[in-house]
Amino acid sequence: MGCVAGVIVKQVPTKPYDGQKTGTSGLRKKTKEFMQENYLANWVQSLFTALGDEVKGQSLGLGGDGRYFGKEAAQIIIKLAAGNGFKRVIVGQNALMATPAASAMIRRRKLYGGLIMSASHNPGGPDADFGIKFNYSSGEPAPERITDKIYGETTKVAVLNMADIPDVDLSKLGSTSFGEFEVVVVDPVEDYLETLRGVFDFPLLRSFLARPDFGLVFDSMHAVTGPYAKRILVQELGAPASCVKDGEPQPDFAGGHPDPNLTYAEELVKIMWSDESPAFGAASDGDGDRNMILGRKFFMNPSDSVAIIAANAQECIPYFKSGLKGVARSMPTSGALDRVASALGLPFFETPTGWKFFGNLMDAGKCSVCGEESFGTGGDHIREKDGIFAVLAWLSILAARNREVPVGGALVGVEQVALEHWKKYGRNFFSRYDYEECSSADAGRMMDHLRGVIAAAQPGDAFGDFKLKLADDFEYTDPIDGSKASKQGLRFIFEDGSRIIFRLSGTGSSGATIRLYIEQYTADPALLTKDAQEALGPIIKVALELSKLAEFTGRTNPTVIT
Repeated sequence: MGCVAGVIVKQVPTKPYDGQKTGTSGLRKKTKEFMQENYLANWVQSLFTALGDEVKGQSLGLGGDGRYFGKEAAQIIIKLAAGNGFKRVIVGQNALMATPAASAMIRRRKLYGGLIMSASHNPGGPDADFGIKFNYSSGEPAPERITDKIYGETTKVAVLNMADIPDVDLSKLGSTSFGEFEVVVVDPVEDYLETLRGVFDFPLLRSFLARPDFGLVFDSMHAVTGPYAKRILVQELGAPASCVKDGEPQPDFAGGHPDPNLTYAEELVKIMWSDESPAFGAASDGDGDRNMILGRKFFMNPSDSVAIIAANAQECIPYFKSGLKGVARSMPTSGALDRVASALGLPFFETPTGWKFFGNLMDAGKCSVCGEESFGTGGDHIREKDGIFAVLAWLSILAARNREVPVGGALVGVEQVALEHWKKYGRNFFSRYDYEECSSADAGRMMDHLRGVIAAAQPGDAFGDFKLKLADDFEYTDPIDGSKASKQGLRFIFEDGSRIIFRLSGTGSSGATIRLYIEQYTADPALLTKDAQEALGPIIKVALELSKLAEFTGRTNPTVIT
């Protein structure tokens, strides 16, 4: 028993749990694992121990995507923050806060950092997934130098510094004090909204959304962006309330899978492929950092989306009116952004998967727009991928393109914007096959087989009709801090620029997710509108044959195709 800043602190004995290794997006496990005695508390205490005395007297942000166990987890975190010397916790009302909003709050309020309770696009509920991650003072996900320390502490944690204070009513806005420790419950939208006001031309967007010949639908998938869409799209920009689909956050996302893709956002896809479809459709994921953009009967591939946003940013988004500092993409993302960078003379960076790599570039003033093929797009207004930012960026492009189009005229839509872009830059046909919850051992054997193929491969070797230029396991040296990342994905790059990439995802809570990425470029105007799966058919066949994926895993079909 001790006392910190007027608060009694209990020294609660505990024992380590195996496997609390923090991945690229924090710690993700099954909800019932997190609900074990002291499981969450062990990780949070290990984080605070790893950070050391520098947390004392600091302010910490807190929020989450509203999934099952989030409210209970918030109370545990608040008590540990008080017990470890934080002066203040600023938490979203009802423990809600979208991931990009948490990054915005950390930056605007100059917080020490923040904890985000989310498993992102993974399902929620007592039998599904939970997660937690720490974002640092610039609002970016914690770097490996911190996550490695956290893991080290989880292997030996023995005592929890738990403040002896009651639970705080997180449903009411305002401040509650215990001695010198304070809990401030805030509107989870406000800081984020103020940040977005400094990025976009809200009067232009309000005028555009008021057009009677333009309609939109935003699918929140019963996740955290419901309140954000209602406040921003409806209240601020004047869109009809009916444009927000499934806008009430649910602890289990109403039994759905809050991943904005063509498979899990099936209801939105049906709306956008109907004869009565609105002009624009969008969806976001569990914690609001991912996005999917749709036009009428048209899917905007995320790799193309970030390239088109970058190509139009200076003209259409006031925040970028002085030009972009640079652009970046994750290695598996298609080369569409590379072509924009080359044409505009912009610095370009290819990074491993993980937003923290973009954060380093942004903090150094080298990157303004970035993206990942996994439906993540962002800018340097914050340090996280940002689903609503991507939606507003696309609405800004459409508003600019239609400024001179009279009501009732032929509106320029998402598909036309894409086609004009492809005519200028060419098209990188791209697809990703996800094989979810494979046996980790089987997936590992397949990857070992592929490493053997790479070791034996030589430039000029034939893989079907494709000739090899390079085969490797992607490595990255951060140009800002010199840190190195290895084994980031197995690449087969061919002489015509086509690529096949294999990765094991680190965002699931169990088993292994094999991700297969396939890409092929064309500048032939006659081929630009060809169906991507049809265009990629020959190289997909090569990928499946060289990997022996079905042989190793027994899986003949992917769970998701994007």
